[in-house]
Amino acid sequence: MASHTSRQPLTRRDALCRMGNGFGMLAFASLVNESIALAGGLPRAASSGFAQDGTVDARKLDHPARAKRVIFLFMNGGLSQVDSFDPKPMLDKYHGQPLPGGSVATERKTGALMRSPFAFKKYGKSGIEVSELFPHVGECVDDICFIRSMYTDIPNHEPSMLMMNTGHTQVGRPSIGSWLTYGLGTDNKNLPGYVVLCPDVPTTVGPPLWNSAFLPAVHQGTFIADKIEKQTEAALVGKDFDPKTLISYIHNEKFTLPEQRRELDLLESLNRLQMEREAVHDPKLEAAISSMETAYRMQTEAPDVFDIRKESEATLKLYGAGSTARSCLMAVRLIERGVRMAQVYYAKGDPWDAHSDIQAHRKNAKDSDQPFAAVIKDLKSRGLFKDTLVVCGSEFGRTPVMEVGGGAGGSQNGRDHNPFGFTMWLAGGGVKGGTVYGATDDFGFKAVEKPVHVHDLHATILHLLGIDHTKLTYRYSGRDFRLTDVSGTVIHDIIA
Repeated sequence: MASHTSRQPLTRRDALCRMGNGFGMLAFASLVNESIALAGGLPRAASSGFAQDGTVDARKLDHPARAKRVIFLFMNGGLSQVDSFDPKPMLDKYHGQPLPGGSVATERKTGALMRSPFAFKKYGKSGIEVSELFPHVGECVDDICFIRSMYTDIPNHEPSMLMMNTGHTQVGRPSIGSWLTYGLGTDNKNLPGYVVLCPDVPTTVGPPLWNSAFLPAVHQGTFIADKIEKQTEAALVGKDFDPKTLISYIHNEKFTLPEQRRELDLLESLNRLQMEREAVHDPKLEAAISSMETAYRMQTEAPDVFDIRKESEATLKLYGAGSTARSCLMAVRLIERGVRMAQVYYAKGDPWDAHSDIQAHRKNAKDSDQPFAAVIKDLKSRGLFKDTLVVCGSEFGRTPVMEVGGGAGGSQNGRDHNPFGFTMWLAGGGVKGGTVYGATDDFGFKAVEKPVHVHDLHATILHLLGIDHTKLTYRYSGRDFRLTDVSGTVIHDIIA
């Protein structure tokens, strides 16, 4: 666009740019800078624009939905399937012997078969076996479908995390949460449609895992750094917890809400004048203004939704202590308020990456087991389980053979990355509970029965939310893109 001279009319964009200090005065300015003030709202057609309250009607569903919202519990780093949800007696029998068929092509040097040091036990009426690492989840097996035949494309954290979150191994594709808000809109104009919770940035990928890429920026995930400083462990989930420590930037001490409201009204007036004069729809500017509207409204509702002190003592005890427990409880509170998807990462980096010693899973599982089970139990008590889909798992699994090189050091009690066969579990939202789908081989290395690719999982998630994954598309750079790329098959057998 050519630059404007003093004699040319001032466009809306120029006016907004020249108003820079006005933006800075608003309480939501820091939210924009932190990519926090981003909420769902546009339908698939993305042509109707925003209402004055920042919302639009959701697109028409392709078929009746079984779920309305998603909670994604992510054990970043790679949970070992043979030490958690995929018991393999043959590992006990052939412990210390070579894997039949020769050495496997994994990232690092591996050795002989290694049995699991964790005992398995049957739970529930379904009698599904679960490791001693997850006794609380075990109590919920009759509500869970375990997919034991997952596989992905690449045995590295970054591309596998991107595949599980965006459907592609390279940066630059929209995340699953962004696709959901793009396809379904938001049920709460005062909160973002997609929220990500983690004490710090997971893996070396970070924001590309929850970005909106070429989708309208309004569908960007809102990252909450669930990291509490200078508080006791009891305060992490107890009565002394202060939500302002999580979202301290959401309140403006200098300007009142009415003052901020006047500035927003001015922006809206300029927006309408521009549209009336040029009859041009500017999606980027519309998305920015909608994000600011959401940030303005978040000042009243966000502190409340993150204030877990309002929960009963029994509910706090149900989840237990720690950041994973706190994040899981917040995720339930968020979806209860209309957030479309809440995602919980375990911790910074790749904490489930047990190259040197699989016993490291003990601490991670202790932190996760009780709150994961609490999500299911709490959703039931709130009447939300039936139409909330809970998804849990990692970017890949781990080898049934011990690692003897690289990160293993002097220890020979760890496992390398394994993209060929691992376990994910789903609950609620129209999924058949008390079931196991698919299987890996006798040693838990490769999916051999009813293999499920990540695209298949994504197609099934969208299907449960009433969306045909082949129809949820966005045209960009001359091509119609979708979450499942050019593949993906719905797993109808796991749907109740």
